[in-house]
Amino acid sequence: MYLAELRFTLIADTEFSLAEQAIRRYLEALIFNGQMLGREFPTAFTGEAFCSRLVLPTADALSGQHASARVKTAEQQLAAAGLGYPQCQLLGQDLMSQQTVTELPAELVLFTTYADTCSPLRCADTLQPVPLFWLKAAAADYEALIRWQLQFQALDEIQLQQDRVLHKTAENSLQQYQSKLNRQGRKLAAQLARQNQRPIWYALYSGSSADCQAEADKCCPGCGGNWRLAAPQAGVFDFRCDNCQLLSNIAWECQSNSGE
Repeated sequence: MYLAELRFTLIADTEFSLAEQAIRRYLEALIFNGQMLGREFPTAFTGEAFCSRLVLPTADALSGQHASARVKTAEQQLAAAGLGYPQCQLLGQDLMSQQTVTELPAELVLFTTYADTCSPLRCADTLQPVPLFWLKAAAADYEALIRWQLQFQALDEIQLQQDRVLHKTAENSLQQYQSKLNRQGRKLAAQLARQNQRPIWYALYSGSSADCQAEADKCCPGCGGNWRLAAPQAGVFDFRCDNCQLLSNIAWECQSNSGE
């Protein structure tokens, strides 16, 4: 991933609020198209331009060939707010972020955690992030997928907090197969798989278990089949169901208790 600075030069008299709204609209369009990562974009006014710091999945992420209709519309609206075409300067690789794949993998997995700022689509073998704009979107852009990711991350952070406020509610949403969050995630993965004609697995989180002794032998929650792998996939997933396109892990609390 790359750290970049985006410069919006003033080309006409404008109101600060109009410029701020136009920049925000443009950057949010980039986020929902997977061209920009994270939820924050610190922006400073230098007197003659607005400058925003961004994290990009690839060096060419802001290339016009990747732009959605929404991005193009937001870009055109910058001029109406007195701003010029955004100029991008790459500052270098982001040393604090995961590095993306160099080519589109044969198999992907929908997988995220509260700490991630990267794409929720990963290589199924290495878990390296895959730029969303390399894929055909099931809709106009990836807003539904990004919003699902934000919900997942919020719940993941809640269930990991020491004070454990709403812990069980959050954990149930994350690990119950039929929770609304997981139904939506599986649906999004299936839509993208059909659109791109390649397998996209869904990673089902498992944090706790009612019976750690039987955890390693549990059946697939989708079809009831045997899905235990001989060796973990990507160093994380202990279970894989080809029928349900599902990956999962031995519950983390059971791994801790057994020393695995």
